[in-house]
Amino acid sequence: MAKTQTIFEGVATALITPMTEDGVNYEQYGRLIDWQIEQGIDALVIAGTTGEGSTLSDEEHKECIRFAVEKVAGRVPVIAGTGSNDTEYGKQLTRFACEAGADACLVVTPYYNKATQGGLVKLFKEYAEVSSVPIIAYNVPSRTGVNIEPATYAKLAEIDGIAAIKEANGDISKIVSTFALVGDKLDLYSGNDDQIVPLLAMGSKGVISVLSNVVPAETREICSRFWAGDVEGAATLQCKYNELVASLFCEVNPIPVKEAMAVLGYCDPILRSPMYRMEEANLARLKAAMKEVGVI
Repeated sequence: MAKTQTIFEGVATALITPMTEDGVNYEQYGRLIDWQIEQGIDALVIAGTTGEGSTLSDEEHKECIRFAVEKVAGRVPVIAGTGSNDTEYGKQLTRFACEAGADACLVVTPYYNKATQGGLVKLFKEYAEVSSVPIIAYNVPSRTGVNIEPATYAKLAEIDGIAAIKEANGDISKIVSTFALVGDKLDLYSGNDDQIVPLLAMGSKGVISVLSNVVPAETREICSRFWAGDVEGAATLQCKYNELVASLFCEVNPIPVKEAMAVLGYCDPILRSPMYRMEEANLARLKAAMKEVGVI
């Protein structure tokens, strides 16, 4: 099967969703979208994990996608988070995203209602059948309790419309096995900011990033240096931002990144329950890491 056209190369920011106590702050959202694009980001992921998609209301989720597509206005690809533990609802979101003008859909494996490996193949086929845009299969077993195995990716690669993988299983050996099986059929994006360079070395197309909320241009520079042949420079940047990455995940994402963006003035530090403000010691660590790399 011919490889589906690449959705983006480089860095897609898994964008936070700025909020008020009563809903989404679209003024802040629009400012954030413009800033990300001005900083040279390659794509934006809307209402994914980092965007608190699982606690947005149906109306909010759809409006975030619609708003982002309109605000971006074709400047970069918009990737809509449409996965759910309720497949019918996920398919409904996927249809909406397609109609709203999203360029791709990011579909996470079902959480809580866990699927078997065979069930995952059937699940992604269902999504592909209702989508008019490419699907990125999102694997994040630390959150969902389900891991997409390399052999399963080989079956997903045969489904029309499944274009890419966001891989956040953290297991480099399994990721290498996945590249060996489907590297010529599916694009692969790192889902972990601490593995950008290692996966670029295997042939990934880039990263879907939390880090790039805070330092978009610098995250993009990691990829740029690697592709320019400056592997050492890319690795140096990977190491430079290692503590910032660690501090952005010292509590459940997106708690720390929301705090970081509030420090930078791009949003208020408002999260949806069951996520709450950072513990003071962790917030101090985050601010120290931001200061260390010159963000503040």
